[in-house]
Amino acid sequence: MKGKLATVATYGILIVWTVIVLFPMYWVVTTSFKEKLDVFLGPKYVPWIDFRPTTKWWVRIFTVERRELVTPFINSMIVAGVSSLLASLFGSMAAYALTRYKFRFGPMKNDDILLWIVSQRMMPPIITALAVFLMFRVTNLLDTHFGLILIYIAFNLPLAVWIMVNFLSQIPQSIEEAALVDGASRAQAFFRVVIPMVLPSLSATFLLCFVFAWNEFLFALILTYSKAQTMPILIAMQHFQRGPQWWDISALSALAVLPPIAITIGLQRYFIKGLVPIGK
Repeated sequence: MKGKLATVATYGILIVWTVIVLFPMYWVVTTSFKEKLDVFLGPKYVPWIDFRPTTKWWVRIFTVERRELVTPFINSMIVAGVSSLLASLFGSMAAYALTRYKFRFGPMKNDDILLWIVSQRMMPPIITALAVFLMFRVTNLLDTHFGLILIYIAFNLPLAVWIMVNFLSQIPQSIEEAALVDGASRAQAFFRVVIPMVLPSLSATFLLCFVFAWNEFLFALILTYSKAQTMPILIAMQHFQRGPQWWDISALSALAVLPPIAITIGLQRYFIKGLVPIGK
């Protein structure tokens, strides 16, 4: 009896939490199908009961506002995708070095180096915003894909190193030693033996880095003007340019959520495996 009550209570809590988490997204989606009057007249939750849905805002962003939408969307895909891929790759290489070799820089050993790397992610980004802007202006990297990719790699790299160290440390070194005995170089052992074994963890790392890069607002606002503008900036501009156009903002927000959701679904099985330590 106690086991059944515990199961019911657990599922009840999970259902309530799921509703809490998904309700803001439900609100955004339903608002994108509301008329202006329905938005301003107060809370209306259920389509065809509280309000009559309309698709004209979605038609508008794919017709009238299509040119304004395409460039930021493509920019976000390029910047988030490339920076996440490189951050995951470089992070796994750094994590591999920290788990296979012994380093010493003065009093700092491997664990201290890892702590220092992770501490860079704890620093508020606004602290470095002015310095980064000045460096990018001098090097002509303002409003470029390459500039945003560099800054996103820098901020996602500590996260990637921290995640990959945990998984690479659980892979027996005897597997790599067998490859080395067979004539493989250290690089070949890493890319052909280690990487396939940690592919689930690498996929999970890529997904987390992608989400952070896709949603990043501060540096995209400071370092871009028009050519490299991303989706968060486009959505924010809907409020400042024409007032609170909640229907347009909701439609664009719902559209901006689709790529991370699609990648999450595509990598779901790898993501779940990557969160479970090897050997368990």
